[in-house]
Amino acid sequence: MCGLFGIINFNKTSKPIELEALKKGANALKHRGPDGEGFFLNKNRTIGLAHRRLSIIDLETGNQPLQTHDGQITAIVNGEFYDFEKIRYDLQQKGHVFKTNSDSEIVLHLYREYGLSFTDYLRGEFAFILYDALEEKLIAVRDRFGVKPFVYKIDEKNGCLYCASEAKAILAQDDSDAHWDMDAFYQASQMQYLPANKTLFNGIYQLEPGQMIIWEKGNIPSLRFYWDMDYPEIDQKTDISFNEAVRLVREKLDEAVSLRMRSDVGVCYHLSGGIDSSSISALAASKSKQPIDCFTVRFEDKKNEGYDEYNIAKEQAALIGAKLHEVSVSKQDMVDHIDDAVFKTEGLAINGHLVGKYLLNKAIRANGFKVSLSGEGSDEIFAGYPHFKQDLISNDKQFKHSLYADNEKLKGVFLSSGDELDTSRVFDILGNIPSFLKAKASLGYRLNALLKTNYTSLYNRDAYYDFIQAYNDRTQFSARDRIDLAAYLWSKSALANYILKTLGDGCEMAHSIEGRVPFLDHKLFETVKTLPLSYKLKQMPDGRFTEKHILREAMKPYLTNTLYKRQKHPFIAPPVSTSDDNSYLFEKLGDLINSETFKSQPFWDQSKIQNWFEGITKADLKTKITQEPVLMMVLTSLSAARQFNLTIGRDNDANITKPTNRMVA
Repeated sequence: MCGLFGIINFNKTSKPIELEALKKGANALKHRGPDGEGFFLNKNRTIGLAHRRLSIIDLETGNQPLQTHDGQITAIVNGEFYDFEKIRYDLQQKGHVFKTNSDSEIVLHLYREYGLSFTDYLRGEFAFILYDALEEKLIAVRDRFGVKPFVYKIDEKNGCLYCASEAKAILAQDDSDAHWDMDAFYQASQMQYLPANKTLFNGIYQLEPGQMIIWEKGNIPSLRFYWDMDYPEIDQKTDISFNEAVRLVREKLDEAVSLRMRSDVGVCYHLSGGIDSSSISALAASKSKQPIDCFTVRFEDKKNEGYDEYNIAKEQAALIGAKLHEVSVSKQDMVDHIDDAVFKTEGLAINGHLVGKYLLNKAIRANGFKVSLSGEGSDEIFAGYPHFKQDLISNDKQFKHSLYADNEKLKGVFLSSGDELDTSRVFDILGNIPSFLKAKASLGYRLNALLKTNYTSLYNRDAYYDFIQAYNDRTQFSARDRIDLAAYLWSKSALANYILKTLGDGCEMAHSIEGRVPFLDHKLFETVKTLPLSYKLKQMPDGRFTEKHILREAMKPYLTNTLYKRQKHPFIAPPVSTSDDNSYLFEKLGDLINSETFKSQPFWDQSKIQNWFEGITKADLKTKITQEPVLMMVLTSLSAARQFNLTIGRDNDANITKPTNRMVA
């Protein structure tokens, strides 16, 4: 795990790249790689690469940039390639000579051996930049699910492509103010998530999961997808027996965990009150000669039951013989650390779980660990979220009533609550409306009511239609099961752009922690996606559904009975506005709402927010729970404005090229 920064001059008028510019980018990413730095400039100073290292594998000789013996191919890598020893051996049999023992070095030789199809051989969580001096070609790649971040900016006026792990490195190149991406924020205000290819910052884009940038001399950089989730059509699901499927899931998950335990430094594990992290830690414990270290967040909130999962995690830790580290997080913590969390993650949030994750990783680092394994991705591949259940029987009022009763704390976040924005055009395209989009439409309805009229008038568009249309040409919609379709869309938005980028990598690398996610091993996913839906969601005699049924059965020997029977509870912090003593919170928020930062931001209507906020201070508990995502979106957006000195920029900046995201053969 590391920090990457690169500058590519793609026309003859570009000024030679200065080492000082590379150092600026690297310094902005020091938290991602505190163990060292390295730089590369080609002889014409048209290609510059900078690397900040967090040493995990090959502590002695794994410094980067990496180069082949002849100096033709150079690369900087963030993340890990798994099963690299086997790949390395196979390449050596073909005559390739390695200079280090680093897993990252395989990317140089895979490219030389297979060209652009080299991505087919990569397994893991990664982002990297590779430069081929002989072909004068540069390739930048983000992993299949978007576990590791990658952002870029194309400055056509100056003929430069900037690439980085975080926008901070690109912003460091320019002394002028950073600008909001006004259109991207509009989508976030309608459905929580930014567009998959955008950031908060005007002109700075994201590579999407499974996407690469390709630049060849004389051309503008182009984009290409090398992988997509490709759920099978309904009639192409496997006819494997349930018992055989259970065995196969356990085998593939066990392999994914084993590969991610490989490290030359200490490894620890997240452990909450769910079966996902519990499964990962249990499999790891079964392979470890020493008790493993697990970390769990404990929310100090006596008023709101159901958020603190410490006792469930403690019971599971005792079963597997793990050492459990408790990380206590109070509501004051959630307010006090918002600014730090927003700055490091470069993202917005709907709940105090952002700070919970931030402080969890801070504690992990304080205890001497650089690597942690977590359970992210399980709900996406095994249909674990409550909105997937709602998708199955969307018109059954009795079922909906019981679903909402079982998930009271998730209304307005995972389940729709109250009025919604119009999503009818989604139905026109898909033939149904995924329940999670209806939930986001209910959040968007509440957010929309607080926006400035001139802002909504200027950027008024159907964000839901645009979101669906962005994927409509990828042949992923036709003849798919509605749960697979919903999982695909959720994975492209919530998973990649929030769970992995903001709550995951952002909070982890804020404290120099490499996060690994076994459930998002693509070989495990490609096995699970072909299984019948009934293996994932099993309907019980009372009409309710048991989510992640096959995972429960595969992992039953490793779980406490409490966990085996427990329904899905997403990692959610208690609403900050529901504490017994709200004076501290409301004083902080009141000051912010009346601040100069608030007056200068372009989105929120100050009078509307003030009236809404006054109502929140007097509201009942259920109302506060429902309004919490709104409160946190307002709070984190104002924090971002302050942390990055964001101003209103020129959306149609002539110096910035907006990528087409076209598929390139």
